[in-house]
Amino acid sequence: MNPVEAVVTAATKLTLAGHWAAATDLLAATTSDDPAERQALALARAAVAVDHDFGQQSDHATAALAAVPEDSWDLDLLKLRKDYADALFRSGDGDLRDRMLTSVKDAPDDTRRAAASFWAGAIADNVYEQPVEAIEHYNLALELGDELTKAQALRHLGHHSHASGDLKLAREQWEQSTELLQKNGHLRPALAQQAHMAILLRDEGDLDGSAALATEVNRWARQLGVGFIVDQTEELIGELMVRRTPQERPR
Repeated sequence: MNPVEAVVTAATKLTLAGHWAAATDLLAATTSDDPAERQALALARAAVAVDHDFGQQSDHATAALAAVPEDSWDLDLLKLRKDYADALFRSGDGDLRDRMLTSVKDAPDDTRRAAASFWAGAIADNVYEQPVEAIEHYNLALELGDELTKAQALRHLGHHSHASGDLKLAREQWEQSTELLQKNGHLRPALAQQAHMAILLRDEGDLDGSAALATEVNRWARQLGVGFIVDQTEELIGELMVRRTPQERPR
């Protein structure tokens, strides 16, 4: 592994842990005269920015994406991910359907096809409200993906199992997802996954376990600055407080 590859790998691990500023600083401090290495560094900075924006609804990605010297499939997927976040949090769209299908069709290898399939599933699910199509994409991501892609696919498949009332299958999928996310150190989706495990505990009747897990996830999410997980767990904690009998409520 050459020095630039080592820096990109380290920045990726920092990003997974939610240390976006440190990852950006590391990449910004690394230079190269080689055009391919400059492209790799710029793509890595854009990937950090896209992940940062999704976690904190900031806008670091616009400039970072524009700074990538050359067009590529990888750059197009990062742009798709940014526009998906905008559609999710800012009511944008940007004609994501054709782009998501193209990213799957044109993927250079199975690993990247799996990643594109996961994001296509998320877009079909959350932007276009097409659950059947979304599940097809998630299943392809699960079949072809690396551990992090499999974890994300399982997390979203678990949502559909939970929505259909199959709590047993939802637990199996969410536990597998949690283990893979923890194994690979991807903190933000691990917290999002644990928030849904707290919802599952509620639905299984374990209100105390649900409240305890939601409280811990809320603390982690506050430290990471991921507002949508903070809001989700606060809502759950408030609901659980109402459902407890007066004798059970903390004083």
